[in-house]
Amino acid sequence: MVSQPQTSHEGEKEKKFVALTSVIAAVFLTVIKLVVGFITGSLGIIAEAAHSGLDLVAALITYLAVRVSDKPADKEHQYGHGKVENISALAETLLLLITCVWIIYEAIHRLLFHKFAEIDAGFWAFAIMVISIIINISRERALTKTAQKYGSQALEADALHFKTDIWGSAVVIVGLLCVQIGERFGHKEFFARGDALAALGVAIIVIWVSFSLGKRTIDALLDRAPVGLTQVIRAAAKKVDGVLDLTNVRVRRAGNINFVDLTVAVGRNIALESSHRIALSVEEQVRKLVPYTDVIVHIEPILDEHEGIVERIRAVARNLNLNAHHISIHELNNRFYVELDMEVTPELTLHQAHTLANQLEQALRTEISAIAEINTRLESREVDVNLGEDITSQADDIVQQARQIAIEHANVKDCHKVTVRRANGNLFLVLHCNFDEQLSINEVEEASNGIEDRLRKNISCLQRVLVHAEPARSVST
Repeated sequence: MVSQPQTSHEGEKEKKFVALTSVIAAVFLTVIKLVVGFITGSLGIIAEAAHSGLDLVAALITYLAVRVSDKPADKEHQYGHGKVENISALAETLLLLITCVWIIYEAIHRLLFHKFAEIDAGFWAFAIMVISIIINISRERALTKTAQKYGSQALEADALHFKTDIWGSAVVIVGLLCVQIGERFGHKEFFARGDALAALGVAIIVIWVSFSLGKRTIDALLDRAPVGLTQVIRAAAKKVDGVLDLTNVRVRRAGNINFVDLTVAVGRNIALESSHRIALSVEEQVRKLVPYTDVIVHIEPILDEHEGIVERIRAVARNLNLNAHHISIHELNNRFYVELDMEVTPELTLHQAHTLANQLEQALRTEISAIAEINTRLESREVDVNLGEDITSQADDIVQQARQIAIEHANVKDCHKVTVRRANGNLFLVLHCNFDEQLSINEVEEASNGIEDRLRKNISCLQRVLVHAEPARSVST
């Protein structure tokens, strides 16, 4: 069965709002860092301005990605548009790495060739970096919270941009402090290296984090299963009553949605409705563990190790679209001798019915190697509803005789209802008899068979007799 998760309208609005406010914050930070960076001549601040510029591009990409990824699945995109978020995250990662290449180049150029510009490490240089840290902390927290809430990799990547800005701004402040120390205590050129070293520190931090996010983004694009998730899903599904095994589990991720395919093994004698309930329970367990999940549960019937030989015979018959009943099994010298009734449609010829019986016998011998002999009784199965009439009021003699025969049996407490119907020229008799409620089913069945046999013998016109057994304490009308 299939379950399609949906992100709420409120969730979509929240994601878009957080992404849009991040765009506004990135615009503000980029502009003020550029202005202060060029005024002070600090490579660290200019590098941070470039970094914030990349944050702006990333924030714009994130905003557009969030708008597209939340669109529902359509005819052309049957798994939804979630991969747009993964592509967005990869693009943002590449932007970060490009920035790092430029920063590293400029920093090494200054360190090796001693081309140190005059840097004004005054109040505004420090003020802008402190303001930057405050804004970035606010945006990073909002983005991270929303990303975790809705499983958005695009928002996570945007949060990473702002987080690296925090680290970078802190490193730049260290570089500016080095410049101030150089101006106050001498060795200005030596301490001026701190600004370039700070820029290198920013680049190293960004590269390290970018590779981590980039790897996870590529994993999602290549449909790699999230680490450990398959094992967690297996363990949860196996706890569901009726699940014997999980023969296959596949997990892939697109945006904030996990697509899970499960093949669940259940006992082959379980009814279709029960199998459906098991599938629903498995789906519920998976979605409790993994929110925003599209689950497909495939039911595979298998042999249950607790399955008895009679159940195995019925299962084999069902696989051949046959109905076997009145199954009798005798064991002799560790070998089984089986007798059963097999229902077939009345329009079949004896040759056709016998061929089906041979197929059933062959399948049973394959399934149960200990079977020594199988004897099959062919029985016509009624496939139509017959038009009948109730003639109980016209068959008083039959009713009285039937009631008398029933109450003469030692185990029958009362026979309170007798019905006679006629269909296709044949008579059908139904008796409602009360038995001692402490009797075993075998005793009740033996008594019912005895009553039915005696009625057929004494009332020859009866086509069928059925004794409906009820406990003596419960009298039906």
